[in-house]
Amino acid sequence: MITGSPQMIWYLPFWTLPISTTSRYGSHGAFYRYKTSMGKSLPLFYIYDSYLTSPEAWAHLLTQNGPHSIRNTPYDGVFIALLVEEGHTHDILAAGFDGMYTYFASNGFSFGSSHQNWKAVKNFCDTNNLMFIPSVGPGYIDTSIRPWNNHNTRNRVNGKYYETALQAALTVRPEIVSITSFNEWHEGTQIEKAVPKKTPTRLYLDYLPHQPSLYLELTRRWAEHFIKEKEQWLM
Repeated sequence: MITGSPQMIWYLPFWTLPISTTSRYGSHGAFYRYKTSMGKSLPLFYIYDSYLTSPEAWAHLLTQNGPHSIRNTPYDGVFIALLVEEGHTHDILAAGFDGMYTYFASNGFSFGSSHQNWKAVKNFCDTNNLMFIPSVGPGYIDTSIRPWNNHNTRNRVNGKYYETALQAALTVRPEIVSITSFNEWHEGTQIEKAVPKKTPTRLYLDYLPHQPSLYLELTRRWAEHFIKEKEQWLM
């Protein structure tokens, strides 16, 4: 399957997440749970900027023998850290996370978001029983809010950039691929329907000459391809 990053949890204090989210929404049919290799169905959390907290502090919560461990409690889950720098791989392992994701849609912006590094990261994760979730995006442009950041702009090339990222992700045979993003217009990574629109202060990018649903259609097509590929990997 392909999943989008759950934006509602990004900036909440971590220690509130398993308790408040699971307590409030855990019994709802739409609450996403991931089935682990041990047969457990656990909530999956993406932790943005996880590197800002030390591995030692995370280990208190996320390792089996941590003094405040939530493992094997009603608030256990699958916790996915943000991989930015190469050294973060070892920090994530020491911290007790279950895996790592790359988030950023700009290929080359960070070690984690660089497609050329995904094979090595996947090998590291496989060796250490971690999940690797590469993040793909349709393009990137955030100069409306960060005028100095033009060098990280990535042109959509009528969908080719998105498909290149998806192919790079599937090449490393991940369990999950995350998408950045559904509707982050301010960073130009949205895949939701788009029509031409201009305001006195902003020009919204559209998908012309293609249909407004271009990126949703590409996502559907690649999701179907992903499912078929995974069936082959398991044979």
